[in-house]
Amino acid sequence: MARSKKKDSFVAQMQSSAAFHIQPKNDTQNYLLEAIENNVMTVAIGPAGTGKTYCSAMKAAQLYLKGRYDKIVITRPNVSTGRSLGYFKGDIDEKMAPWLKPITNVLEEGLGKGRYECMARQGQIEIQPMETIRGNSFENTIVLVDESQNLLMEEIKALTTRVGQNSKLIMMGDPNQSDVSNGTQLERFVHMCMKHNISCPIVRFTLNDVVR
Repeated sequence: MARSKKKDSFVAQMQSSAAFHIQPKNDTQNYLLEAIENNVMTVAIGPAGTGKTYCSAMKAAQLYLKGRYDKIVITRPNVSTGRSLGYFKGDIDEKMAPWLKPITNVLEEGLGKGRYECMARQGQIEIQPMETIRGNSFENTIVLVDESQNLLMEEIKALTTRVGQNSKLIMMGDPNQSDVSNGTQLERFVHMCMKHNISCPIVRFTLNDVVR
C-alpha cells in the first residue's frame, strides 16, 4: 500500500512538470510537436521567436518523463555569431554551457530544476560537442541540435547516421541567420529528404508564427 502511494505521488509529481502541459500557440507549433511525437527525425526551420527551440526541448522533456527514452543529448555547431571572446575555461560541459543555454533553460523549466540537475549529474542529460559526434551511436536517446543552419553537410551526415534504435533527432535552425555557407547546407539536406521521400517532416515557421 505504501509503495503504491509512493508511486502515485511520483507520477503526480512528474505530471505536474511544465513539460506535461505544453500549449502550442499556433498551428505550426502544434505540427512541430506532432512531428516530433511521430517521427524519428524532424527539422524545424524558421526565424527567431517562433518557438522552435522551446517546443522541441519541451517535447523532449515530456517524452523523457513518460519513460520512453533514457537520455537527452544536446549539441550545436561551435560557430560564434560576430567576434569571438576567445578561449572558454573549464571542462566540456562548462565550455559548451553558454552556447547551449537556450536549450538547457527550457529543459530546466520543463523538467524542474531539481530533476534537471539530477539528470545532468547522472549523465541522462549529456552535452555532446559536434566534433565528437562521429563514432557514437545513440540508442533510447533524444538528440537536440540547435543552430543547425551552421552545420556542414558532413556534420549532418554524421548526425543522421548516429541515430540508433528507439531514438529521435530534432534539428532546429534559421538559414537566414547562418554564419556558414549562408545556410545552404541545411536547405540542401531538406531538399534531399524531399527528393528521396525520406520520412523526415520539415516544419517551416514564418514571420507570421513569431510569438515573442
